[in-house]
Amino acid sequence: MIGLDHVVLLVGDMAEALHFYCDVLSCRPGYSFPHLAMEQVWCGPQLIVLVDTSDEKAAAMVPPVEGGRNVDHVCLNITRCSREVLRAHFDAHGVAIETEALHSGARGMGESTYIHDPWGNRLEIKGPPLL
Repeated sequence: MIGLDHVVLLVGDMAEALHFYCDVLSCRPGYSFPHLAMEQVWCGPQLIVLVDTSDEKAAAMVPPVEGGRNVDHVCLNITRCSREVLRAHFDAHGVAIETEALHSGARGMGESTYIHDPWGNRLEIKGPPLL
């Protein structure tokens, strides 16, 4: 095993998802698969795959149980950023912060901020290790 390649998140509106992941979280557009109702965005060297479950082309990806969940959260690393700046950024985009904490991760102990995307996918936004 050498690392994480991508995660797949189910969304309900592709335009809104691309706005959230690119404009709010600063991911970069990646590969596009409109025939699968799928867009990919770069999150550093990894991909976040967005599948629009409101599109009939994504029928095979819709969970069998409405509202079913099989992932608690995805953690996205960021560079050093003060909590105040991060709070102001999310506030400007209408994104509520669920909680803030100090948590461990692959890079060590760092500040974590938990938010949800517009479809309820829980995201941990994690800064670099504190020294």
